[in-house]
Amino acid sequence: MDAGKLGEDLLSVNDKNQTRRNALLSGVAALVLLRSLSIGAAAAPTSAPTMRSAPAVSNPGKVPSILPGDADLQRIVDDRVVTYHDSVGLIVGVVEPSGRRLFARGPAKVGNDDSVDGDTIFEIGSVSKVFTALALADEAPRGELSLSDPAAKYLPPGTKLPQRGPRPISLLDLGTHMSGLPKMPANVAITNFNDPNADMTANQFLQSVAAYELTRDVGSAYEYSNAGYDLLGIAVTNAGHTDFETLLKSRIFGPLHMENTRIASSLEEKDRLSAGYDAHLEPVPHARAPTLLGSDGVRSTANDLLNFIAANIGLTNLPLAPAMADMVKFQRPTQYSELKAALGWHVATLHGIEMIWENGQTAGYRAFIGFVPKSKVGVVVLSNSVNAIDDIGVHILDKDTPLRNLHREVAVKPSDFDGYIGRYEVSETFFLNITSDANRLYIQGTGQPRAELYSEGDGKFFLRVVDGEVIFQTDSGGRARSLSLIQGGKRVTALLTQ
Repeated sequence: MDAGKLGEDLLSVNDKNQTRRNALLSGVAALVLLRSLSIGAAAAPTSAPTMRSAPAVSNPGKVPSILPGDADLQRIVDDRVVTYHDSVGLIVGVVEPSGRRLFARGPAKVGNDDSVDGDTIFEIGSVSKVFTALALADEAPRGELSLSDPAAKYLPPGTKLPQRGPRPISLLDLGTHMSGLPKMPANVAITNFNDPNADMTANQFLQSVAAYELTRDVGSAYEYSNAGYDLLGIAVTNAGHTDFETLLKSRIFGPLHMENTRIASSLEEKDRLSAGYDAHLEPVPHARAPTLLGSDGVRSTANDLLNFIAANIGLTNLPLAPAMADMVKFQRPTQYSELKAALGWHVATLHGIEMIWENGQTAGYRAFIGFVPKSKVGVVVLSNSVNAIDDIGVHILDKDTPLRNLHREVAVKPSDFDGYIGRYEVSETFFLNITSDANRLYIQGTGQPRAELYSEGDGKFFLRVVDGEVIFQTDSGGRARSLSLIQGGKRVTALLTQ
């Protein structure tokens, strides 16, 4: 399951005209607001920092770097892992005409002194979608399909997709999130939130999608859809007359020398797959190998993803270059004026810089890849914990976009939460519900998922899923009468109603 796209932050209820920072920095073009995370607590790792050079790239003109220096990049990594205990293992890689650099801190697994490095394998969640889309873009000039073809043409015989409006869902609609399908249809049975494909077969998935009723015409509006990419994965596999793994290995991973990039089902114990950790840096099990691979079936490394980014910005000359260019050529609008959906990618215009990026999240990992075509610079950020890292990638590519605020969690007694629980009114139609569950405190906005609050002491809390803080105002008895939510540089006050 990925981090998602295009959910508004809490303050959007009072500020419909999102600022660049709110719309793009909050999860980089917007994570789905307030995801529930697993719970637990663990000590942060303290392994020594490592900086390893990735394979050099050609720099005939000795172009000076426009990206942050080595000390600044290592400090960003160290802050997340050592100072603020926000990640277990974190690696940042940059690529530009002057070369490649890697910065790492923390272990691939707690209890192992070896730091993550450029060949450590991470789950990359929805970054997998970029490879599914590249397979699609590569098949079109081969004559194996046309992007305008109805998607059902490449699905198992007898498969029907929902339709609304004058035309059926096309392959391009799936690739640009314009199909009208939601992230995952509500009628798809998910028994384990952290492992949504655990009990789902391809036939069950196709039947559920076929039964879904579209709420808008096909192609009329953007809605981020894992279901759409799982369909696309099936379609490109059938068009290529092979299996998904063979298709990606032969046409993408092999030509790009992505030697350690794997489909989840092909990973073995000997592979260098890192362990995953939740928001409290407690271990979480790896998801079972998914039946549906198009949306999040790939695992990769920093070195391999740097190879991929280098090819996208023209630092390596490969036959895939035309297909990569086609992916960015097809851009569709979203509800944010500064964000467009390309084929597999999202394109953000931030402080005058056009940035092409994608992010991913699973139960124990985060991933971000992005590049700026004009300046030929790119970044890869991989973490083996679920806490947000997108701001690192965006800040490296655009220095005017700040890093998110970091906080230190302090231990509190669960009974201390009693005085905060209640329903707080922001407006007549929007409320913030504060609840406790299993000795944890949660916040939930109207119509939004809940997210955990982490204590800084003295009635101050912070969120990890978005860059936000909550401060409770209490009476002499310790009962909260109001709260202040600080997010995106703005503050909103909500009064206790019950």
